[in-house]
Parts: sequence; C-alpha cells; structure tokens
Amino acid sequence: MSSSTGSGSFKPIYFLALGTFAIGTEGFMIVPLLPKMSADLSVPIAAVGSLVTIFTLTLAISSPILTTLTGSLNRRKLLIWSMLAFAAANLVAWASRDYWGIMMARVLLALAAGLYTPNANALAGAVVSPEKRGRALAIVNGGITLAIALGLPLGSLVGDAFGWRMTFLGVGLLSHIAVTGLIFGLHQGVGDHMKVASLRERVAVAGNPQILMALLVTFIWAAGAFTAWTYIAPYLTSTIGASSNGISAIVSIWGLSAAASVFGGGALNDRVGANAVIAPALTLLAMAFLMLSASAYFVTPGQAIAPVVVAVIVWGLTAWAFFPSQISRLIGIGGHQLAPIVLSLNASFMYAGFAAGAALGSVVISNGSVANLGWVAAVFEVVALGLLVATTREASRAQAIQP
Repeated sequence: MSSSTGSGSFKPIYFLALGTFAIGTEGFMIVPLLPKMSADLSVPIAAVGSLVTIFTLTLAISSPILTTLTGSLNRRKLLIWSMLAFAAANLVAWASRDYWGIMMARVLLALAAGLYTPNANALAGAVVSPEKRGRALAIVNGGITLAIALGLPLGSLVGDAFGWRMTFLGVGLLSHIAVTGLIFGLHQGVGDHMKVASLRERVAVAGNPQILMALLVTFIWAAGAFTAWTYIAPYLTSTIGASSNGISAIVSIWGLSAAASVFGGGALNDRVGANAVIAPALTLLAMAFLMLSASAYFVTPGQAIAPVVVAVIVWGLTAWAFFPSQISRLIGIGGHQLAPIVLSLNASFMYAGFAAGAALGSVVISNGSVANLGWVAAVFEVVALGLLVATTREASRAQAIQP
C-alpha cells in the first residue's frame, strides 16, 4: 500500500459508503412495498414477505463463508465485482415478471451484499492512518444510516408514485454510480495481502460464552424488530386505514427517528455506558410493540392514529439506540483485537434474527391477524432484556470473585 493511500484521505471512504447506502436502501425499502407487490404478483402477502426472509437469511449465512473463501483476493477488485453483481441483481428484480424471478434476484442481492459490506469495513480501516480508523468505519456504516433516513422513505415514495419495480431500477443505477466511484476512487493495489479471519477463527470467537450470549441478544432483538417491521404496511392499513401515501409518511417518520437514534445513541453510549442505554431501549421498544397491538384491538382506527405514530417514533428511536451500544458492548467483551471478527459475527446474527422475525411474522398473519404482531415482537424484546440482565449479573459476579 502506498503511503498516500494511508495518508488519511477520506475520499475513498465516501465511495465505500455509497455502496453501503445502496445496499441499505435495497434492504429496507421493500417492506412498505409488500402490499403492492402482493397485488401485482398475485401471491399472498405472507409469501411476498418471504422475500425479506430469503434475503436476510442468505446474507447471514453466506457473508462469513464468502468473505473467508475470497480472503486471498484483492479487496478493491472484490468490492468492485460484488457491487457490480449487486447492481445486476437489482436489474434482474426490475425486469422480473413473476414471484420466482424476484426470489432469485433477492438471493443474488444477498450474496453480493454479504460480500461487499464486511470487505468495505475491512478496507476502510486499511486506507487511512490508524488514528482515523474509527471515523472511517463510522462513515462506511453511516451509509446504512443514511439509507434508513433517506433511502427508505425515498424508495417508498418512488414505489408509490411509479411502481415498486422502479425502486429496484433506482437502486441499480445508484449501485452503478458506486461502482464508478470504487474504480476511480480506490488506487490500484489497495487491499493486497489483507488478513481475513478464517471460519475456524470465527467459530472460536463465537464459542466464547460471553460473546455468544451477547450475540444472542442481538439475534433476539433483531427477530422481534422484524416480526413487526416486515408487515408494517398491512398493519397500518388494517389498524388506521392508512393509504399508500400514509404508509410512506409513517415509514419516513420511522426512518428519521431511527437515523437520529443511531447517531444520538452512540453519543449517549459514550456518556453513560452501553448497558445503561441497552436496557431502557429494549424496555421502551417492548412497550412500543405492545402499544401497536393494543391500538389495533382496543380503539377505533381514527383513535389509533396518534398512539400508532407515537409507537412508531419510539420504535425507531429505541431499536436503533440499541444498535451502536450493542456494538460497543461487544467490543468491550471481545477486546479491540477481536473487534473485526466480533462485529462480523454480530452482523450475521442480526441478519439471522431479521430472517427469523420475518418468517415468524408470516406465520402470525397467516394464522391470525396483523394486530398480533406487536404482542409477539414485544415478547422477543423482553426475552432479550432478560438475557442481557442475566449475563451482565453473571459477568459482574465473575469479576467480583477474581483475585
């Protein structure tokens, strides 16, 4: 690596973040579009919801495997080719005319996204000087935050105005812009001879009981969140009679709340500590999900609007206040030396949780009502809170008895 590469220039980092922005937008934007896709493809909405499940499950499983298998490749070339594949898969989704074509595209999207994101994080830490790595990683992951704040509501508005297929075309074009940035923004030879953790090393880290329990908290939190999130559009239609515009507006409110919380949650974590943020966040998140179901069962659609909007805001704030604090907690448990492996594992557990939640949400609405989604989601968050409290006490007890 040339000295100029590591001199601290952040230009390459922003091109890496453009890729994570495209991936985050595609990952989140499909949810508010499910009713339109269900009607257009003539399949039940629960079946369309499985498009979320297959994406998140494929990403969770394939990401560590593909990252390990491609460990000997140059990171720059790998990022360019994975983003090209992501762009192509979006165009496949745009051109597909049936359910199975979209399903195939979602698998391809997940494979490409699961390869791009961890390698973008790895390269971000390599192209700047050591004292600037924290900021570089924040910028790359900030692409996903911007996707929640801007890409999600924009995708919802585009899908509502021009049809859901146009959102895939838009992300495909955005991905091609990211490819151009990677080609011209990253120097030749960047990412040569970078060490990549093996599967054995990843399994060994995950086998640490404290790390595993913390990763399970991530999994349970994510499962609860996506039990409700995957079917937020039919819930809003059923509970408050929301139109397509209304769904887009509420999804936008959720996205802005989530984005504000990612940044605010990180600052709060630095001030009071991870557990002091995570425990209240999970508590309030469970209460928000309970309010969603209570609003569907006990008040009229007109009366439900205010509590539903409040619950959505609290949901966005608390779910994504949890995330940066959980990352900080994991780094504290595993240590900075294991941080890259721990954070990669955390991403896999998160997406596995998303997949489990989306699948469970499908079961809930197929065998009951969308009104029940909040009850089920709240149970997950309470379990996550209980596991957090139990493992924190155990860790404190273990430290207390050490000589």
